[in-house]
Amino acid sequence: MSLTFAKCFDPNGALFGIPTFPWRCVPEGYATRRQLRARGLRPGGQEIAAQALRPRYRRGPLVAYFYRLDAAKPVRPMTPAKRAALDKANTARRTCPQCRKDAGYVIPLSLGVCVPCAYPDDEQRAA
Repeated sequence: MSLTFAKCFDPNGALFGIPTFPWRCVPEGYATRRQLRARGLRPGGQEIAAQALRPRYRRGPLVAYFYRLDAAKPVRPMTPAKRAALDKANTARRTCPQCRKDAGYVIPLSLGVCVPCAYPDDEQRAA
């Protein structure tokens, strides 16, 4: 289906089932998840309220989903247990499974180990 500006404008939801607007033409009162988070809000269990479409010729249209601002809820505060769990997970991402040292950075998934363990010959040449 080829999308045009006119086909993307469906404020009643007759064509797509939910209100649909062209890209960058969504009215006030709607926000994406990222925009909600920037305001300190979350969707809070509400359904997608609207969408924005932008035609793309090879792989179909780009779609952005929007939630109503008036139904959004504040972000839940960080609890001490949640902070401890995040610290533990981040420490695990920085710990090399081969030498068991904290690398000081997140170990790349492509290597699976810290850089000195992945390239031991480079370390000997540099010395």
